[in-house]
Amino acid sequence: MFGLIGHSTSFAAARNLARSLGFEEYAEGDLDMWCSAPPQLVERISVTSPTGKRIEGAYIDSVFVPEMLSRFKTAKRKVLNAMELAQKTGIDITALGGFTSIIFEDFKLLREQQVRATTLDWTRFTTGNTHTAWVLCRQVEENAPKLGIDLHLAKVAVVGATGDIGSAVCRWLSQRTGVQELLLVARRPQPLADLQQELGGGRILPLEEALSEADVVVWVASLAQASSIDPSRLPRPCLMVDGGYPKNLDTRAAGDGIHVLKGGIVEFGSDIGWQMMEAAEMARPQRQMFACFAEAMLLEFEGLHTNFSWGRNNITLEKMDLIGAASLRHGFQALGLDVPAAVPSLSIP
Repeated sequence: MFGLIGHSTSFAAARNLARSLGFEEYAEGDLDMWCSAPPQLVERISVTSPTGKRIEGAYIDSVFVPEMLSRFKTAKRKVLNAMELAQKTGIDITALGGFTSIIFEDFKLLREQQVRATTLDWTRFTTGNTHTAWVLCRQVEENAPKLGIDLHLAKVAVVGATGDIGSAVCRWLSQRTGVQELLLVARRPQPLADLQQELGGGRILPLEEALSEADVVVWVASLAQASSIDPSRLPRPCLMVDGGYPKNLDTRAAGDGIHVLKGGIVEFGSDIGWQMMEAAEMARPQRQMFACFAEAMLLEFEGLHTNFSWGRNNITLEKMDLIGAASLRHGFQALGLDVPAAVPSLSIP
């Protein structure tokens, strides 16, 4: 059995979702009430692979909302309580979606293995980051040519390059895709230097300079609310793969020749019959989902009940190959641009 732990994109969205699911006490409650509310198993799911294998799963709402991020202890408690519920429900492999994986990693919840009478079994959980990294790379490989961008002649910037997903994307693009040049963007200088040494190349640049040169930009870190992009400084055409969370580039990097693609999202080959993605602003919520969620399904399909994605900078190309092959085998497709594919290749001096 697979599990998905998620949350709403905002407090207002969470209250609307609670009302639609019949949780009227949550819909009427204030933020303080939500801070003390326990996680809820809100939906059970059945998914059938094109191979014919059928799996069962459950969606657990952590009852966390982004407005709680400033409440350190609350955020930690929300994630741990949701993990405890997943384990006590008997779920074999559960993906941490949205901010839950970020909270787990950044707040160092590996130190918090005991939740009341439950000792969390880490092998039952995955961040889903390996599948997310593979999907982001596939989105670059499949969609850049649609815009006439030859990746062997292109400069590709990775924003958030030193994170778990970002570093995996850099390894793949460097070793498998053969881009002309990687532009490495992140906040901390030393991890950037370490990554550059590991890759044996790549140019470290501040964000503004990278954007002025990049034909493709893979955003693994979301654009900060206080930040802005000057579209006039971007090359044309430019592919931007918005792999951060929350996704906010489509309205902040608009312009002719700028193509923003929601990154890290996959579409299943048939309707799933769930409600959970209705609140996630998916174009086709019955079929589309975050790649991290799909990783739990894939591990269940493959019978791999283990923390496949765990820790920081542990994603290997071999693991990306494995989860990518499973993704294709079981009917998942990376989200793509709706543009004609027959465009002349971009010539870059």
